[in-house]
Amino acid sequence: MKTVTRLIKKVLETQRLSKQEIVRLLWAKDTEKAELTAAADTRRRTVFGDGVHLRGLIEFSNQCGQRCTYCGLQAGNGILSRYTMTAAEILAAAATAHDLGYRTIVLQSGQHPDMPAAKLAQLINRIKKQWPDMALTLSIGERSLEHYRRFRTAGADRYLLKQETTNERLYRQLHPQSDYNNRLQCAWNLQALGYQLGSGHMVGLPGQTAEDIADDLLFFQALNADMVGIGPFIPHPATPLADAPRPDLALVEKTVALARLLLPRSHLPATTSVESLAPQGRKAVLQAGANVVMPNVTPLCYRRDYQLYPGKAGVEQAARRLQESVETELKSIGRFSAPGRGDAPGALATIGGMPHEL
Repeated sequence: MKTVTRLIKKVLETQRLSKQEIVRLLWAKDTEKAELTAAADTRRRTVFGDGVHLRGLIEFSNQCGQRCTYCGLQAGNGILSRYTMTAAEILAAAATAHDLGYRTIVLQSGQHPDMPAAKLAQLINRIKKQWPDMALTLSIGERSLEHYRRFRTAGADRYLLKQETTNERLYRQLHPQSDYNNRLQCAWNLQALGYQLGSGHMVGLPGQTAEDIADDLLFFQALNADMVGIGPFIPHPATPLADAPRPDLALVEKTVALARLLLPRSHLPATTSVESLAPQGRKAVLQAGANVVMPNVTPLCYRRDYQLYPGKAGVEQAARRLQESVETELKSIGRFSAPGRGDAPGALATIGGMPHEL
């Protein structure tokens, strides 16, 4: 039995691969890649069916106090027009998401240096009271344990905190103001509070190796992440990494496929960044094991200024038109938008934000 087939058989049976076995699959050639992504797509269908969960993304602020070397929101980008949406604007965007049938919204921002926890908790509570059938995900970076507790009590269900890389040396280069160990501690704190936890990383970072990607995947597995966001590194012209090359879509596909095989019950989004990397990127990743898409419901007047990377897809499409294009794409590959909140399999039911057991 050839090596790739043998390794795929092993992970399907055991959900286990060694670091070197993962590296071998990351180096899979085109014909081997097809076998890998097909196996991941079959595993996705077995666990989740053909439904794709749509999450309404609200990029409510591009304010950030960090100077991450890859991100267009970094504090050193002096040409970016900064904004923070008002509570009324955020509520209106949440209403749009609910009207479109989305039963999860994602409140995302830079690591806002001046966002008061009390104000955000009050907003979370208003959203959850107005739309009790809608899950709420936060993606706002590193905060204190007490802040995380406050948001959870207010009603937040999930939290997305990407690790970006588990190579500590590389992490420090990319995040000169962030502490690697504190990032890990934040993830553990979120899990302890009962959040459905999302992690993730970028593929193709300057200086990243296949061994680094393998370590990342093994970390997500050990973390038992409820969601793993995997997207390509896309250089932004207003960052120190402006001249770095982009990765190949094939490497992103293989990484997503391996994540699906190693974490069969985790939600895997087809990220906006992979759609921005290649015209057929989102479709390719959906056929490599992904089962989530996050259409943007941020008001159009703000979208151009949420510049994580250049050439971001969907910044000119109104929320309903964007939804229609996603639905058309899903239909073209035999998929459909799944109903409901799309909680992580086995996640605890919650009342008032906190899990019953707490």
